[in-house]
This record gives sequence, C-alpha cells and structure tokens, in this order.
Amino acid sequence: MKIELFYAPVTCAMAPFISLTEAGADFEVHALNFRTNEHLSPEYREINPKHKVPMLIGDGKKLTENAAIHLWVANTFPEAGLIPTDPWDQVQAISLLSWCSAGIHPYLSRINNPAKVCPVDDTGAAIIEKATAALNECFAIANDILDGRDYLMGDFRAPDAYFFWCIRRATQFKLDMSAFPNVMSHFERMQTRPSVQKLLAFEKETIEGFKRAAAQAENVRLRHLLAGPFPRIFA
Repeated sequence: MKIELFYAPVTCAMAPFISLTEAGADFEVHALNFRTNEHLSPEYREINPKHKVPMLIGDGKKLTENAAIHLWVANTFPEAGLIPTDPWDQVQAISLLSWCSAGIHPYLSRINNPAKVCPVDDTGAAIIEKATAALNECFAIANDILDGRDYLMGDFRAPDAYFFWCIRRATQFKLDMSAFPNVMSHFERMQTRPSVQKLLAFEKETIEGFKRAAAQAENVRLRHLLAGPFPRIFA
C-alpha cells in the first residue's frame, strides 16, 4: 500500500506522523511550506480544496481531518493498538480525538491568529485572553484524566499523538502550564517515544531545508537585480 502524508512543520499534521510511525507504516511525506503559502497554491487546492494539513492518501484515496485519519491508520494497522478493540473503549478514543480536534485545537488557532475569526485590535488581546481561559479549562480536565496514568487511556493510543501536539502548541505560545503537572508529564513522556523523536528530527530538518531554499531564492533574486540593466545617472 502506498501511503502519502501531506504535512507542514509545527501544524497538527505532526499527530498522524506520530501515529503512522507508531504503526510501523511505510509512508511518504509531502512537506508544505506555510510561510510561502504553498498550501494555498493552485496545485495543492486541486487535490485538497480545504487547503489544510494533514491530508492522507492511501492507494490514491484522499482523507482529511485528524480524527478520521487516525481511525484509518488504526484500522489499517490493527496490530499497533492505536485504538482499543473493546467497543466502548473505541468510542472513548474517538471522543478524545474529537475533543482535541473540536474542543482544544480551535482555541489554539485563535491565539495563533485572532484576526482570522473576528475583527480585533492591534494585538487581539481580548480574544487571546478568552481562548487562554478556555484552554486552561480543557487542560484542567486533561490533568484530572491523567491523574495516575501515563497516557490518556492508560496505555499509549492515537489520542495521545494529537494531545501531544495540543500541549506543544500551548507551550510555543508561552501559556502558563504550571497548574497542569500531569499534562506536562504526558508532554515529557511523549518526547521519549522514538516516534516523537523521529518526528521532531524530521521537523527540524524540514524547517532548515525551507530556510536554505529561501536563502537560495534570495541569492538568485539579488544576482538578477545586480545584473542590471541599471538606469544611467550621469550623462
């Protein structure tokens, strides 16, 4: 089976990268540069009108949305145990994935770009304040869930990959996470997993590659500029 993952550094596409790696899947990654709006290009819009990541293609069939992608990975690689086999535990896993997607992720997006959801002042401070309060409530709930547990469902499951991204994004926004020690223990624990270490190394390599490409493009632009023609200043 040919599996392709459309991904961008820092984004929630990190989550299926982790799960695919945990499953031992052989997959190809297409890294998009959001800083150059590569996800908004006609080429990407043609294959994904939502122009978001992650998008997964399995044997030519396209799938978007994190919860759905994780369910597909779990069903395709059942031996990895990404979602439990017990029916009740299965729906609990889907509930947690949905919570990350709909209950936590949107508030992180509001902090990242307040102007995307409504008119704001110069800083969007009011939106950021309200989004932070909502996130604190979510992380408090997660902190209780993780009391006495290493992972959200006891053992590592698919929701842990998505929740890891949620925590990481919160820390990147410098949110005060000191009130959620169990959440931060989960974050540290996840970083010891080989799948996450592979992801973080790939992310670093990808970002460095984007920087090199940008520098090369700037050098080409300057060479063309210096090559003239220049206007005559003196007769």
